[in-house]
Amino acid sequence: MMIEVLKSKLHCVTVTEANLNYMGSITIDEDLMDAANLIAGEKVQIVNNNNGERFDTYIIKGDRGTGCVCLNGAAARKVQVGDVVIIIAYALMEFEEAKKFVPTVVFPKKGNLL
Repeated sequence: MMIEVLKSKLHCVTVTEANLNYMGSITIDEDLMDAANLIAGEKVQIVNNNNGERFDTYIIKGDRGTGCVCLNGAAARKVQVGDVVIIIAYALMEFEEAKKFVPTVVFPKKGNLL
C-alpha cells in the first residue's frame, strides 16, 4: 500500500512578491529549495497563514540568497506581499518506508534567509 506523507516543508516564509502577469507557479530562492529538499517543477501546497487560503502549484527556481518567495499568475490573487505562508511537498511511499521516513522541515529567519 502506498500512502502520501510530508516530504518537505518551508515553515513560515514571507511572500516577497506577487506577480499576476506570469504564467503561474511559485518562485523560491534556490537556497531555500536546497535546504528543504525541493526541486524545480515539484508540486507544492501553499498554506497562507494570513487569510487561510490553501492551493497547489509548482516550483520555479529563484535567485540564490535573495529570500525570494513570489506567487505567480492566478496564485498571486491568493496572497499579498508580506503574508506568511507554509510551503509543503508530499511524497508517495510504501507504508513501511513511511514509518521510518523523516521529512525535511526548514524554519527560515527574517527575510526568508537561512
